Amino acid sequence: MALATSSLIFFLLLLPLLTIAQTTNGRVSVGESLTASKTSSSWLSPSEDFAFGFHQPDKNKDLFLLSIWFEKIPAKTLVWWCVDKNESPVLVPPGSAIKLTAEKGLVLSHPGGAELWKSDIAMQEVAYGVMYDSGNFAIESRNSDKLWQSFDQPTDTLLPTQIMVINGQLFSRKNESNFSQGKFRLGLLENGNLDLNSVNLPTKLVYEEAYYSSGTNDSANSSNSGFRLIFNESGDVYVLRRNRQRSSIGIGAALPTPSSDYYQRLTLDFDGVFAQYSYPKKTTGSGTNWSTVWSLPENICSRFGQIGSGACGFSSICRLNDKGRPSCECPPGFSLLDPNDSYGNCKRNGELDCDEQISPEDAYDFKVLPGVNFAGNDYELYAPNYDMQHCRTACLHDCTCVIAVYYEGRCWKKRLPISNGRYDSSDKGMALVKVRKGDLPPTLPKFPKAGGDKKQQIFNITGSILLVKLLTTSPSPVFRLDYSGIVPIYGGIPPLISLSQYGNHV
Repeated sequence: MALATSSLIFFLLLLPLLTIAQTTNGRVSVGESLTASKTSSSWLSPSEDFAFGFHQPDKNKDLFLLSIWFEKIPAKTLVWWCVDKNESPVLVPPGSAIKLTAEKGLVLSHPGGAELWKSDIAMQEVAYGVMYDSGNFAIESRNSDKLWQSFDQPTDTLLPTQIMVINGQLFSRKNESNFSQGKFRLGLLENGNLDLNSVNLPTKLVYEEAYYSSGTNDSANSSNSGFRLIFNESGDVYVLRRNRQRSSIGIGAALPTPSSDYYQRLTLDFDGVFAQYSYPKKTTGSGTNWSTVWSLPENICSRFGQIGSGACGFSSICRLNDKGRPSCECPPGFSLLDPNDSYGNCKRNGELDCDEQISPEDAYDFKVLPGVNFAGNDYELYAPNYDMQHCRTACLHDCTCVIAVYYEGRCWKKRLPISNGRYDSSDKGMALVKVRKGDLPPTLPKFPKAGGDKKQQIFNITGSILLVKLLTTSPSPVFRLDYSGIVPIYGGIPPLISLSQYGNHV
């Protein structure tokens, strides 16, 4: 009797430990469920590196997304999320539940009971689910066959040991906090190439012209073509050809060693850049960030053709920031169509009026953007030996012309909306943007015109020279000298240059 009592006490003491072990071994039993809430629990992998459950993308909105994330990183970086047949994220209200069932696998239900999503499993009975330390959530049979797994349904991220097969693809999200499908795709094509393409979102059409390609196809001998994108445990990324040769993907910094001490991921970011990232496992404080190991393409601003808007929106200008990522700005006289989307389209602030009752010289001015160009969208070309002053005049007297680009004796007029705007400091060309004079910021006193009081002219010239000297010697000048006077510089485009440097008389 004493022995039985001792055994019972020992079992009761051991029961909490058994419960903990059961919830941390990664296995999920049929019938288990999770409910969406701000305090919702999750299914953890054995190491607790990954979690499967409900994530709240926007703290200001009471909606949840069924997803997988890095659990030990303060900023819960998502690596997979639930999407419907149209590739749209399945956002659910509080009280929604995910349940593992024997017949359908995972079933996501509305608080009212309506089925919102289910895993597409083979016609076998589900035995259990497993949240693996690899970040893969799998539904398995009694024979341990994988009936469904998140690794086969990637969203924007690949993890080590995850393989992309022919016709596999990743889609970017719309922005950092919006998990709707974005306008970029990474795909392993049937011809063996790994390509990055932009996408027409309303129709989901993938534009054929790639802005990056691995070059791993061989039309003469298909056995030399790629058929797998491999991301191995060591962090190596390569296209495996059918002849078993490897073509490495990625350039730049070497992966930190040993790789087992770092979390790793491959992500097609919302800005169209495909990158490999690392994060130290032993340093998980709030001050630690993901480090970029390499990214493709090297300069995304210069990699788009004439179809689509490019890395930024239509009528926007793309330039690389100090991290090698695209940042977007509207040209002078334009503003964001959606003020909350800095990567979106820019709209013209008012239309040009072809019925102006005053001369174009009195109605319009130009902002000159050195190093800025727009690919395509030409409707007229002036060449050869066409100087910048004539380019300006041609656009000024064309009431439909808003932007012209000048480069080495050639002048292109551009249609609206403009696409693939880009800034390159090495580009000797420049964009001329027509703006209404009333839209310009207030100017300082202008230079004297011919005639008038000579004493006043001398005073104005002397004051102007002193002011110009002060502005041009300042380490951070905030004005520029223009043919119309001295006007403030504003916006983030490189300092605007004066038309007077190209032959205008002030």
